[in-house]
Amino acid sequence: MFFISQATYLGYSPDMADSINKHEQISVPPKATLLTRKSEKWRAFDSEILPMPFAVMDYDLSQSIKDSLISLVNASDAGYLGKFPELGESLAQFAKSRWNWEIEPTDIKICTDVGVGVIEVCRQILKSGDQIMVNTPVYFNFFNWIKELGCEVYDAPLIEKDLKYSLDFAEIEKGYSSGVKVHILCNPHNPVGAIFSKDDLAKLADLAKKYQVLIASDEIHAPLVFNENNFVPFLNSSEAAREVGIAFLSATKSWNIAGTKCAQIVAVHPKTKAIVNRLPIAVHSRASLFGAVASVAAYRDSIDWLDAVIEELDSSRRHLQSLLEKLDLTIGYKPPDAGYFGWLDLRTLNSELNKSTKVDIAGILLSQGKIAVAPGHLYGASGLGFIRINFATSREIVDDAVMRIATVLHSL
Repeated sequence: MFFISQATYLGYSPDMADSINKHEQISVPPKATLLTRKSEKWRAFDSEILPMPFAVMDYDLSQSIKDSLISLVNASDAGYLGKFPELGESLAQFAKSRWNWEIEPTDIKICTDVGVGVIEVCRQILKSGDQIMVNTPVYFNFFNWIKELGCEVYDAPLIEKDLKYSLDFAEIEKGYSSGVKVHILCNPHNPVGAIFSKDDLAKLADLAKKYQVLIASDEIHAPLVFNENNFVPFLNSSEAAREVGIAFLSATKSWNIAGTKCAQIVAVHPKTKAIVNRLPIAVHSRASLFGAVASVAAYRDSIDWLDAVIEELDSSRRHLQSLLEKLDLTIGYKPPDAGYFGWLDLRTLNSELNKSTKVDIAGILLSQGKIAVAPGHLYGASGLGFIRINFATSREIVDDAVMRIATVLHSL
């Protein structure tokens, strides 16, 4: 039977979690402290609910980012964001050292967040009713962005084999040839944690050039790629990619500063730069001075912290795998190539999960297990039967999450 004590099951007691979770500068405050935070993750549910669906990390911020924000407050410097060349310079330096991607700092523009950037760029070239491609299962807000634009979704689902995901080029070309105008690419991919090879990105760029499709490449999770993998920015994959692509990046996910509201748009070809240059000035000014300052501190001064986070996430993704393998339940999971999401496959546990959305597994977990997860169907039809959880937290919380999920599933 499954029901054994957590300490016996895991081989250590929960009060050991804090010491196990520390790698260099990386630490997670106790859960009681996390519950005092004012951001959405810790306010969306009652305190007895374990909140696991949100795309934020529980790790303490880097000291450089803390110092940069404190310096603004101490100087009473909390005005509007104006000219800020330091951000383009720091991102260009980071991209060169991390990905061997050379960008002119002046080709980097600022926006509020990646979603705002994608929407505003699309507004320059699309009209209501145009088709935008996505590759499900994919970040659910892509659907909200497309709805805001008054456009139609064209889904070219990823190919899945043993929880390994890849692009379906036949379906992509079919969509391109049918009139798709923009393809929102997610690389690294949320929620499945896949990254796409340079050859695949170059092949995609060739198709986009052939059919005059703009690739809007959401690369917000790019700094969080694990060491055995190689992330290639879309615009650095080929000459054709530079011609057909616009990249959207941000320090907000990898350095855990989403609330500071700042992202970057990169266009390097005269055609795409012309699109970006048509953006309203407010796209820049509606971003945050605090976000720009924090982003510079991230890209320029918090590299050691980032490396420590990647080491911690690497350990956490494998810890999650170990926990799941110990269960007497068949929960599919492949540690991601990037990011901090566990994409858990529950399709074999209950045949109803394969048939419809009538079985609300996320709702059952919430009501019976007091744990909030992201239901897979939010990410498209191919996500049905999956859930997404965030393992960028303490071992104690990851352990608690698995125990709650397993206890509920065992009772179904």
